[in-house]
Amino acid sequence: MSDPTGTGVTLKISNVTKRFGDFTAVEDLSFEVRAGRVFGFLGPNGAGKTTTIRMIVGITAPDNGSIELFGEHVSPHLQNRIGYLPEERGLYKKMKVVDQLKYFAALKGMASSDAEKKIDFWLERMKLSEWKTKKTTDLSKGMQQKIQFISTVLHDPDLLILDEPFSGLDPVNVEFMIEVLSEFRTQQKTVIFSTHLMETAERLCHDIILINKSRKVVGGSLREVKESYGKNLIAFRGMGADNLISDRTFVEKVVSHADEQELHLAEGVDSQQLLRALIESGAEITKFEITEPSLNDIFIEKVQNA
Repeated sequence: MSDPTGTGVTLKISNVTKRFGDFTAVEDLSFEVRAGRVFGFLGPNGAGKTTTIRMIVGITAPDNGSIELFGEHVSPHLQNRIGYLPEERGLYKKMKVVDQLKYFAALKGMASSDAEKKIDFWLERMKLSEWKTKKTTDLSKGMQQKIQFISTVLHDPDLLILDEPFSGLDPVNVEFMIEVLSEFRTQQKTVIFSTHLMETAERLCHDIILINKSRKVVGGSLREVKESYGKNLIAFRGMGADNLISDRTFVEKVVSHADEQELHLAEGVDSQQLLRALIESGAEITKFEITEPSLNDIFIEKVQNA
């Protein structure tokens, strides 16, 4: 179980700041990751995501603030309960796949017999069984990434931390990895993954935090974050409505897509007002659907406004 303390919180970061000389990589950052959930750690490149992860796993320490894992302050003895896939991948090029995985399992204290069973299970799950005795240099980049993922989960960690896990994967393997990670959502595991791919985060995450320029800009459950932006978007398709939707009394902004338009309602205008006005104007309406902003829309707005 990922939350033996019964607090419902696997990770708690409180007012953490990390500086490198004059550069502030993370500034006064606070958030919690609840047990048994998938948490998206989001932000543009250079926002401070990797620095924060390195503090969580004990590679570096915060200058200010505190980090608690499983109800304790971060310490070396907690590391065997964490599976960490860093953004910078690294495998031993001349070693056979099975020997590398046995080595990583031993580092996490796994018995040899248990490791062999887990290795066979995961190689089959990742469709790599036939590559078991091959060297790293015989594998494609995508295969190497899958092997490193296996090394991260072999010891059955309570907390899985993945830093840009989809980087370098082709679309087919991205979908495959999303499928594998989705299986963790049904287990009593806590998953944190950092990414700047908002569409992927939207598919996987229960909760998110978005950081930009070292600071938190928005956070909470995915549903809460999206609902906080209101329901002022309309997916519209129709004819004879150009004059009305260009009237800033009703519509603040129009974003044109391939076969429809996204209407951003003006402040104080609700969807029913616009719909009545369109009908009264004689417009031919084939689609009028209230939508919510995508995580990508929120991400772009927050980053650009910053």
